[in-house]
Amino acid sequence: MKKIVGILILVALAAIIVIQLKGNKEISENRIYHYDKELSINVKAEKVDIASKHAAYNFTGTFNPKMEVKLNSDVQGKIIAIYANEGDNVRKGQALIKLDDKLLRLQVQTVNIQISGLETDVERYTTLVNSGAIEGVKLEKTELALRAAKNQRQTLLTTIQKTTIRAPFNGVVTKKMMEVGAFSAPGIPLLIITDISGLKFTVNVAESRLGIFEMDKSYVIKVDAFPNMKVNGKVIMIGSKGNMGNSFPIQFEVDNSLENEIKSNMFGRVEFEGNKNDESILIASSSIVGSSIKPQVYIIRDSKSVLQDITISNRIKNKSVVSSGLKAGDVIVTSGFINIYDGANVNAIINK
Repeated sequence: MKKIVGILILVALAAIIVIQLKGNKEISENRIYHYDKELSINVKAEKVDIASKHAAYNFTGTFNPKMEVKLNSDVQGKIIAIYANEGDNVRKGQALIKLDDKLLRLQVQTVNIQISGLETDVERYTTLVNSGAIEGVKLEKTELALRAAKNQRQTLLTTIQKTTIRAPFNGVVTKKMMEVGAFSAPGIPLLIITDISGLKFTVNVAESRLGIFEMDKSYVIKVDAFPNMKVNGKVIMIGSKGNMGNSFPIQFEVDNSLENEIKSNMFGRVEFEGNKNDESILIASSSIVGSSIKPQVYIIRDSKSVLQDITISNRIKNKSVVSSGLKAGDVIVTSGFINIYDGANVNAIINK
């Protein structure tokens, strides 16, 4: 009897636990928010239109020096003198670094002694050959030895000249990479010389905008560091190979001011207006999602959002020029991106 009562008690306890767990589950489920995908998401949108007025182009780029070189030595040796520091203006041919050449000069002295002895031998052997006292072979060998010694001396003198490193062009020392006492060897940079009397200004443009630039044509370039400064830049190169973002370099040749105010790696902008008949689709840049490499927008079709790939050809302030992916009349989402996804139901408020 007691055994039956115990079993009944255990069954009752199990039933109570099951009922309690079921109740807790129902309470937990009621507390969890379940998103209804059928509900419409409120968004703001605008209808895409074609800008019939002429487009204004604005491309940001960087100023680079006309010439820049890392100076290194053609011979190895210990640096015994440096005649220029960072920031110094240097002229073409000016001595900048001197390497130790004592050993080379001693070798020249030794070769000079050999040449002097060989020249004496040549004179003596010439007299003996003319008189028939010796054969001409010995004279020929001595003359060859004299010629080789002179070549050796010339080689040493040329090497000594290379121990003085000179500026290859007029410019500014922008970096000193060695100090007196260091060891120089071919391929090891010692100084960086930069010529900013002339500059190269480079911008990157989308492939659809390559045609708006013309070779040898001049464009106005603004310098960011000097808001009132404008310089003329002539197109000297239109890139033939694009980068990963499928944009191409356009390079301009620019004359710097007399004071060389524009420095290397400063930023600038080339701005100009396109043809009056140039029609483009302009959208707010804030409506673009995705990455700069793969820009996208949400198009509204039949009250649903559709993720659309687009191509951006230019950016004008807070607007972007779309060259493909959109057409006049398309409605795109401009705000309300928090819950939106591809294929979501949307309730759009279209801005006028």
